[in-house]
Amino acid sequence: MASTSRLDALPRVTCPNHPDAILVEDYRAGDMICPECGLVVGDRVIDVGSEWRTFSNDKATKDPSRVGDSQNPLLSDGDLSTMIGKGTGAASFDEFGNSKYQNRRTMSSSDRAMMNAFKEITTMADRINLPRNIVDRTNNLFKQVYEQKSLKGRANDAIASACLYIACRQEGVPRTFKALETSVDLITTGDFMSRFCSNLCLPKQVQMAATHIARKAVELDLVPGRSPISVAAAAIYMASQASAEKRTQKEIGDIAGVADVTIRQSYRLIYPRAPDLFPTDFKFDTPVDKLPQL
Repeated sequence: MASTSRLDALPRVTCPNHPDAILVEDYRAGDMICPECGLVVGDRVIDVGSEWRTFSNDKATKDPSRVGDSQNPLLSDGDLSTMIGKGTGAASFDEFGNSKYQNRRTMSSSDRAMMNAFKEITTMADRINLPRNIVDRTNNLFKQVYEQKSLKGRANDAIASACLYIACRQEGVPRTFKALETSVDLITTGDFMSRFCSNLCLPKQVQMAATHIARKAVELDLVPGRSPISVAAAAIYMASQASAEKRTQKEIGDIAGVADVTIRQSYRLIYPRAPDLFPTDFKFDTPVDKLPQL
């Protein structure tokens, strides 16, 4: 019978006659054998490695592994999945030529959001050469924040950046906010303003005013949790209504790809501070106090 000794608080299988001997594992038979006396210490040992054999008829495949991705304990179902190989016989297709067996990955919306965030965290960490242990800690922090919904409505990229900053401090390798900014490709309202205003045939003065309104709204934290596109659309609506080149919510929504109600919601957030948002040199065709209140 095999005996066990504790090493670093973990059980270890050893030979009762030669406890210091390093056991040899026979992968074919699933046995663990003592090299000193030949005693079979353990049998039916499960090989946890990949099975590098190809059983598919498609010999051109490059990946002979039959196993899927590794289990992710941060997801609700562990991200376990089964992939069905491509059929070759007539029984694999219906009368219309469609495959009878298809790969349908069932993943909840929360798991999908976390998977996207984990990929973004990994990308950010790679850009500033952070080790894997910081990525793992950041993933855990993001999962806690996401499940608690303490920052509901905030962009996942911003939450991931904050978690990465905290993880760096906890692991003893702090990074400045400036360093983390270089790892994030943040989308701002200015990325859309030129294209939207051009497609709406708005003059340069309205575009500059809309850009100024959107930037000030973000700086004053008037639109928390709102997407840059919706903020840009609301800023364009406000600037156009104050000028001679007025555009409706529907016209702006069709160009920006957002619903009218989305523009109204963002507009209502910035309207109370409208006098503070316009640039000082803007020429009003409609006074601020006459702007639509929606």
